[in-house]
Amino acid sequence: EVRVRADYLDLANKSDAFSPLGIPEDAIHVNGKWLPDVDFEYFFTQHWSSELILTYPQVQQVTVEKSALGGPTPIGSFRHLPPVLTVKYNILPESDIRPYIGAGVNITLIYDDDLAVPTVGRLDLNHVSVGPALQGGLDWKVAPNWFLNADLKWALLRSDVKFQGTKISEAKLDPLLFGIGVGYRFGR
Repeated sequence: EVRVRADYLDLANKSDAFSPLGIPEDAIHVNGKWLPDVDFEYFFTQHWSSELILTYPQVQQVTVEKSALGGPTPIGSFRHLPPVLTVKYNILPESDIRPYIGAGVNITLIYDDDLAVPTVGRLDLNHVSVGPALQGGLDWKVAPNWFLNADLKWALLRSDVKFQGTKISEAKLDPLLFGIGVGYRFGR
């Protein structure tokens, strides 16, 4: 199977406080956005499959909502590439409406981080985040081999925020992705 979806990326935006700069808890904010994804699913049996979910590199804007400098203060951006691999259980594989659940791993590569606090200096992020991922959704058969898809994914995504090599906060982004799309099943 192959699917193409539009996903809305909604980030948890939890972070540690950093009192020397007057940054309270949960003040580091990364924007939400729509993004495309394409996935490839391989069926081991009628019920069990594996899905690889991909998109192209995404750019996210970062803002400190409140600090000693006031706020909100834009502090820059970073790029990320977040492939997800899940194992899925397809609950009603022969039905016209086929719900599924899945669990797997998210490996997010973070790069081109261009973050700086005005009058303070550059900030750096970890370049890799590995964590669990969960998904649930359904395929609705609309023609032979064609279906519509609705999908919800969650992933654990964390990155240390560092100033001059010292961790000053942990950004707990933990995204939810709400997706809708279309798919095609090869064979049968």
